[in-house]
Amino acid sequence: MTVKVKYTLAGNTLRLDYTCTSDKATPVNITNHAYFNLNGDDKGTILNQKIEINADKYTPVNADLIPTGIAPVAGTPFDFRKPEVIGARINDDNEQLKIAHGYDHNWVLNGNPGTLRVAAVVTDPESGRKMTVDTTEPGVQFYTGNFLDGSLTGRHGVKYEFRTGFCLETQHFPDSPNHPDFPSTILRPGVTRHSTTTFTFGVNK
Repeated sequence: MTVKVKYTLAGNTLRLDYTCTSDKATPVNITNHAYFNLNGDDKGTILNQKIEINADKYTPVNADLIPTGIAPVAGTPFDFRKPEVIGARINDDNEQLKIAHGYDHNWVLNGNPGTLRVAAVVTDPESGRKMTVDTTEPGVQFYTGNFLDGSLTGRHGVKYEFRTGFCLETQHFPDSPNHPDFPSTILRPGVTRHSTTTFTFGVNK
């Protein structure tokens, strides 16, 4: 299998273009696991930042964080169809949150996979910073740094503690080969798979 990733910075937008080919049928699900804290890497947790996720459904998980199917977000702490503070419901008495020690789940993005569309928007009320993530992928994994424990140190000597960063990993759904109802991750010989994700930064005035 051959994978190429092209990173392009234009203005306030970082664009990631993935291209994959293979000589045999193989499952392919490539993403990016960058951490963000819009208030700065030495400004504490991400719990006061707000997120909006363009998804009516998500994939609940079992005790091993493996998806078990697809479920609606309505009426759950996973409903981010309108901007919500990340920490507002993260400690709710909810089995899914307890399993992952917070958010570490895949959301089923609205719209047509293959078309570039908004996946999520995050804003920081204190700094005014804003990040918009667009993708051609069918899903996005929202992870709230539940396993950060201070063992990682940033370039300014800041130790990354519990929930001091979040990830938005655009992707196909985890464990797709074992779920016929999920979008297929199988890449066939002679087929070139393209995927694009963009991170656009701005400031709310």
